[in-house]
Amino acid sequence: MITLSVYKDADGKITGFRSTGHAGFAESGQDIVCAAVSALVINTVNSIETFTSDTFDLKEEEGMIDFRIVSKPCNESTLLLNSLFLGINGIREDYGKKYIKFV
Repeated sequence: MITLSVYKDADGKITGFRSTGHAGFAESGQDIVCAAVSALVINTVNSIETFTSDTFDLKEEEGMIDFRIVSKPCNESTLLLNSLFLGINGIREDYGKKYIKFV
């Protein structure tokens, strides 16, 4: 199961996330749920790095990404992070809550 934690600031804006685990939808190399979530996560991090001036901390290990914006998030970063969770929630609704959990 992929577990996602959402980091928010005092105003309730998303400032980052932690994604751990593997979906377990199919065998390694065939798991479309894991691939879809990974693509959204990596694209979000790359987009914030490329298209904004926000500074962030990023930790990556096998099966884990921890991303936190350390500056005050600009509107673009907020939009990208909201879009990430919209996409992941869509995958969760389509493929089943047993593969993706929000904590």
